[in-house]
This record gives sequence, structure tokens and C-alpha cells, in this order.
Amino acid sequence: MPMYQPEIETMPQEQIRARQGELLVKQVRYVYDNVPYYRAKMEAKGLTPDDIHGLEDLHKLPFLSKSDLREAYPYGLLARPLKDCVRIQSTSGTTGRRVVAFYTQHDLDLWEDCCARAIMAAGGTNEDVCHVCYGYGLFTGGPGLNGGSHKVGCLTLPMSSGNTDRQIQFMCDLGATILCCTPSYAAFLAESILERGVKDQIKLKAGIFGAEAWSEEMRQDIQNKLGIKAYDIYGLTELSGPGVSYECSEQHGMHICEDHFIAEIIDPDTGEVLPDGSKGELVFTAITKEAFPLIRYRTRDICVLDRTPCACGRTHVRMSKPMGRSDDMLIIRGVNVFPTQIEEVLLKVSGESITPNYQIIVGRENNTDTLDINVEMSEKMFSDDIRSVENLEKEIVSKLRSMLGIGAKVHLVNPKTIARSEGKAQRIIDNRKL
Repeated sequence: MPMYQPEIETMPQEQIRARQGELLVKQVRYVYDNVPYYRAKMEAKGLTPDDIHGLEDLHKLPFLSKSDLREAYPYGLLARPLKDCVRIQSTSGTTGRRVVAFYTQHDLDLWEDCCARAIMAAGGTNEDVCHVCYGYGLFTGGPGLNGGSHKVGCLTLPMSSGNTDRQIQFMCDLGATILCCTPSYAAFLAESILERGVKDQIKLKAGIFGAEAWSEEMRQDIQNKLGIKAYDIYGLTELSGPGVSYECSEQHGMHICEDHFIAEIIDPDTGEVLPDGSKGELVFTAITKEAFPLIRYRTRDICVLDRTPCACGRTHVRMSKPMGRSDDMLIIRGVNVFPTQIEEVLLKVSGESITPNYQIIVGRENNTDTLDINVEMSEKMFSDDIRSVENLEKEIVSKLRSMLGIGAKVHLVNPKTIARSEGKAQRIIDNRKL
């Protein structure tokens, strides 16, 4: 069973904050003494650990960013000797140096504990069969949910990603009840299950989906097709992996594991700390990690924190689903555009005419940005012509203009012509960067 005690998740906020303050003071001293890179950043601001007395002093500390992690690669932010470390995990698909995170055994235990909370919040017990098809290896998704599933006591299917036929066979034969994967792969599995006509053999009751952005409309689409309740989960390799926060049955934000992480919202331009309820960039401080304890790490995710009581009884602060990123949002003709806005429009107008598979292509012609969106038609529209292609394209263009404030060209393409993803979906091609 999980290491944590249930009362941790229902501790009064004043006790949570007091505990965070105590752990912060200890962690700052620990990092200052053991991480020369961060000590230099503190000293550059004229700070020592003696200047940090509690949460009220958190804002004084310098930020860490992904550029710091790359600059300090591979060992510059390591706080423990290598002999104390038992594993690394690494980010995927980034340019330049990868981010490598280190773990002691204690770090792994706490991380798996957080993932166990996510599974239990989705209704998981030791009677469930947990089907994990996040990628394993350097990616944190598979190892994190695998360990969390073990702690809950589920029968764990370590499927990893790919080989959809095998995924569905094991799902049917072994009676998987909880599915863990990216939302885009969940949508692909749902599509494949319906195509094979085996939905009546599927026993899934819940899905825990993360590692990429997805909209409420996509959630409803997956829930309807698989007959499950779909839960969001959030995490970063830099902090541990999935399980930093997770949804409960209320599905009104993800509870942050505040006994391990302090969350702040800042103005992404000025770095000023914003009050709860404000929209801004999410910053995390890890207060229990040993090997790779980041302080004031800028996630670049844009969201809102909510401390109002949750009907589930958990008292840990909730974060909204990320509303985009402060560093990779698309700026098209001077307008900020988030891919989730486009996805929201597509899924609202889809009906039975288009699928959730789409691709955003940004270019530049005559010094003007162009926005093209390829959207895959459903088999039904392709064969039965429910609505004319031209009329549907015009409808989507109109709704996108209303949502984004700029025009886009929409191209309905034949079924199965957009590559499916078994990992993180590659939704955007920005040719302006080439």
C-alpha cells in the first residue's frame, strides 16, 4: 500500500503552509550547501540560507529555468554523491542538451507515492488491473505510473507504447480497468477499439491521461467512446515526473501534492508573484527531493491556482489544466494562439464529420504569417457525405476566427492520412523557424 497517510491529503491549509515553510527552510540550506550552481545564484542576489525564514521569504530566492538545467548538464545541479543515486530519467524531444534528472531511492519512493495518489483518486484499488501504455525507458510516464500502480496493489500491465493490436488484446483478455497513457493515444485506442468492434469486451472504468495538452472537448470524446471517466495528471521530469498533481472525481482542477511541492503563480514577464486565482506562469519548489531538488523552477505552463474547498474532501491546492505555455505559444500576426483553442473549436463542431486528428502548420508568405489546419475527416463523412466538405470547412474557419481573432485556412483531408501518435502528439509544424 502507499507510504502516505490519508490525512495528509485532507490536512487543513494552515497546517500545510506551516509544514511547507519548515521544509523550505531546510531545503534551502541543503541546496545551498550541496549545489554550487544554485549557491552562486543565491549569492549573486546577496542571499544566504539565513535570509529564508519561511514561505514569506520564498519570493526572494532566484528562479531556475530549463536553460539553467542545460547549462549545468549533467551534474551541476546534483545535490547528492552519485553513489547515493539509483536512477536517472530524461526529457524527450527537445533541442540542445537534454534535461537529466537524478533520483535516490527515497526520491523514487516519494514519486511513486504521488502516482499512487493519482490512481486512488481515479478510484483505483488493489482489485484493479492497471494498463500502463505510457512509454518506459528515459520518459517518466511509464516508470511513474508503473510504480504507483504497484503501491496501490493493482495488477500492473507494463505495456509501454505501440503495438496497438497487442494493447487491445491484453486489455480484453486480462480485463484492464484503468488505462494510463497520453490523451492522443487514448483517442487512437478508442478509435481502434470501435473499428475492431470489441468495445463490449473492454472493462475499463477510468483513464489517467497526461504528458500533453488536451481540451475538455477531447476529454468528453474519449469518455464517450471508451465509456470511462478520464482523469488528468500533471508532472515534469525536472520535478520527478507524473503525479506532481492529479485530478479527483470532481474534475475541477488537479490537486498538487503540497507536502512535496510549493506552487506559485508569477507574471511571466516580470517574475512578480501573483495572488491565487490569477492567471500566470506556474513555478514549483521541490521541498522533499534529495538528488535533484529544484527551487523556484519556472515550468512555463500558464495556469491558475484555486484554494477553494473541493467537494472530494482533499485540501491541497488545485491547479487548472495548463492553458498554454509562456514560451511556446504561437504568435501569429501579432495574436497569441494556443493549440488547445484550435482543438476546442474542432471538437465542438465535429459531430460525426471529423476526427480528433489534426495538424497545425504555420508559415510565412510575403512577410505575413499563414495558418493552415489539416483536419481528418471521419470514415462516415468520407463515404456518406454527411455535410459537404466546402460547407464544413467554412464553418470551421468561421468558428476559428471567432475564437482566435485571425483567419485560418482549413483543409479537410482523407481518413487516416494524418500520422497517429503513440507518444506525445506532434500537432504543430512551424515552418517560420526553419
